[in-house]
Amino acid sequence: MNTSVDTIPLSLYIHFPWCVKKCPYCDFNSHTLKEGLPEQEYIQALLNNLEQHLPLIWGRRIISIFMGGGTPSLFSSQALETLLQGIRALTVLLPEAEITLEANPGTAEMQRFKEYREIGINRLSLGIQSFNDKHLKKLGRIHGKDEALRAIDYTKNAGFTNFNLDLMFGLPEQTPEEGLADLQTAINADPTHLSWYELTLEPNTAFWLQPPPLPKEEDILTLQEKGQALLKAQGFNQYEVSAYSRNRPCRHNLNYWEFGDYLAIGAGAHAKITNQSTKEILRLAHFRHPKQYMDLSLNFVQSSTPVDKNQLAFEFMLNALRLKEGVPTASFKARTGLELETIISQLKHAQQQGWIAPFDKQISTTEKGYQFLNDVVELFLPSECA
Repeated sequence: MNTSVDTIPLSLYIHFPWCVKKCPYCDFNSHTLKEGLPEQEYIQALLNNLEQHLPLIWGRRIISIFMGGGTPSLFSSQALETLLQGIRALTVLLPEAEITLEANPGTAEMQRFKEYREIGINRLSLGIQSFNDKHLKKLGRIHGKDEALRAIDYTKNAGFTNFNLDLMFGLPEQTPEEGLADLQTAINADPTHLSWYELTLEPNTAFWLQPPPLPKEEDILTLQEKGQALLKAQGFNQYEVSAYSRNRPCRHNLNYWEFGDYLAIGAGAHAKITNQSTKEILRLAHFRHPKQYMDLSLNFVQSSTPVDKNQLAFEFMLNALRLKEGVPTASFKARTGLELETIISQLKHAQQQGWIAPFDKQISTTEKGYQFLNDVVELFLPSECA
């Protein structure tokens, strides 16, 4: 398997674990900010964490950075500038790298957004979720419709020409008409990218313990079908299950789905790195709680685990088949080190079912296969590939 410097693209994910308030649907590693934000301490921990991981990525170029959370926009531009300067000093960050910051409309400030742009952040992702005050309240969001629209204006006026809006559907007691109205408002804002996905009730969340009244399945399906038709008519190409773009797909997330490598730093952050010499793929998980993460005696990393070779085909397909156009067939060996022969029977079976298109040059689903994506991916589970 060829793992030369640029054969497998490398991204950097940075996790910021604090929020003003924990949303009842959120299963991410986020913690309500009860005291002052330990900006300097956390930024220094991130840079120490990055320096610790440098032997894993010597000589490799970083194509994208994604700062997620939590609410990264709680951090000042000065703190993030220190972080980015440290990253540039320690790593090979491409001059044209995509650098995304997640921002909460409830913490949006015009001056802060301008400063983010000035320090080199070139993409914002706004967690809108809905433009309906009634639904935002049920979701536990700290912003309303007016704050959401204002945050979008701030984004544009600060000079961001590339930005994403996060929007959910299937919200408690949401009608298809209300969901489509949300989507039309988002389209009217003229973003380059939309993440539009269904609300799901995840274990260990408040909504899981006390489920809200969700719409009927047929209403959700109606909304999804009409919404996808609306997005297509407005020039938004669906390139992944919940990602739509006007010719500006998110480079960082594409790297995940194409089974690229990603270094990760921050509380609870997960990394996937292909070792240049041993060829094995390593997964790293950092301590989840900020206090544990910032405890230098614990050395940041909670677990470091090689990926079982029997799992590689499944993990590759789990990501790659989410992409509407799939991935080049040659990338299977390039990213996993496995010969295509190891999954040839599963590919042929999927093709016979009408789920997979001819795979001589590209591995991708048909329209039918995309509708039954879970069934397609299950074919590549280790027991099936043995």
